[in-house]
Amino acid sequence: MLTKKEPRLSHQMLRVMSVFVERPRDTLAGSDVAKQTRMLSGTLYPILMRLEQAGWLESKWEELDPSEAGRPRKRLYRITGHGYNKTREALAPLGISLEGPVWNL
Repeated sequence: MLTKKEPRLSHQMLRVMSVFVERPRDTLAGSDVAKQTRMLSGTLYPILMRLEQAGWLESKWEELDPSEAGRPRKRLYRITGHGYNKTREALAPLGISLEGPVWNL
């Protein structure tokens, strides 16, 4: 069985995850996360990719015709139950607790 490698928890990664745990049921585009974290794309998108590979986030392309919208499609990200629980675990030693119950996988 293949196990996913847990990402190295950096300050930037926790900033990204904090955006998702504030709105765990929402899907967010990378541009939404960039606005809230004030991260540049060269920092943000590799973090999003690592979090998705680790199973902390899931993503899909928005269902939109780019020619009708006049812009490219966006990749939409959403936190997984695993990602929510792992973020809670990572923030607890820092004295930061998240409201609500722990999600079950």
